[in-house]
Amino acid sequence: MICTSPGLPPAWAPDRLRARLPFLARRTRLRADITAFLAARGYTEVDTPVLQPCPGMEPNLDPFATRYEPKLGSEGRVLYLQFSPEFAMKKLLAGGAGPIFQFAKVFRNGEAGPLHQPEFTLLEWYRPSLDLTGLMDETEALIRAVCPEGLRRGGLVVRTDQPFRRLTMAEAFAQCVGVDLLASAGEAAELAAAAGEPLRPGDTWQDVFFRLLLGRVEPEIGRDVPCFLTHWPASEAALARRDPADPRTALRFELFAAGVELANAYEELTDAAEQRARFAAWRAERRAATGEDREPDEDFLAALEAGLPPCSGIALGFDRLAMLASGAARIDDVLWLPVA
Repeated sequence: MICTSPGLPPAWAPDRLRARLPFLARRTRLRADITAFLAARGYTEVDTPVLQPCPGMEPNLDPFATRYEPKLGSEGRVLYLQFSPEFAMKKLLAGGAGPIFQFAKVFRNGEAGPLHQPEFTLLEWYRPSLDLTGLMDETEALIRAVCPEGLRRGGLVVRTDQPFRRLTMAEAFAQCVGVDLLASAGEAAELAAAAGEPLRPGDTWQDVFFRLLLGRVEPEIGRDVPCFLTHWPASEAALARRDPADPRTALRFELFAAGVELANAYEELTDAAEQRARFAAWRAERRAATGEDREPDEDFLAALEAGLPPCSGIALGFDRLAMLASGAARIDDVLWLPVA
């Protein structure tokens, strides 16, 4: 059943669909142009299962669960609709698939709003032997090629024909908040005091960090040209390698434009033992917060142990990019039939 907002006709109603058709046509062209761009660079398009034994380990994301009941043979088991195709695609990399990409349906329970849907499309691509700087170069080239007219939201036009800005997280906090972010790592009271931010009961350092990031940093970046926000605190990048030059940070970036987070990327962690330890920490955090005990994908960890090549990968919100490319006001406008 497709839901609609109270007082509105359904999304398939002729007038509502007709109003969205220009945005949907831009979405269709965008997907074709991205496919051509990546194919020309030697990427192979793949298609991995939506149902996974583990949806992902992020403790702040809630999954959709279902139960697989085979007619014959083995006992039934719980499967999840994926947060991302990342685990599956890295398994293919470990098997020798080479550069790969995918437009994947992904699912996150409880999400809805102008920039969110519980079901949405991620464009993910991974390339062996590519470092984080190379992935930024490639991402910038892709967006410039497929959105040469710029990105639009409301009255804001973000140019794509100029070099994208690149800021480390430490630089961004120094400029927008006026604090030395890395000096306060792990100390919530110290970060809050330095930023002049009230410390709420039970606040962790991560709580204060994300409140400052969302409230003071993100609104200030990506308004003239898209901005890569790089080198995140190591605690906030559990699937990325630490930066050998500064182990307090991880080789992660997010891409912002017109007040919208468009993409999240890592120079990927390939050490299976370290990855298992990070998953254990996330598992404990989720268990303490909700009581859920989410087991990691052992097949994914086995793939890391077998040998994931050095690589970088990115998850780009395709619906969000379509929204900014077409000038649509909401995610709903670039979906044929929104779920929520």
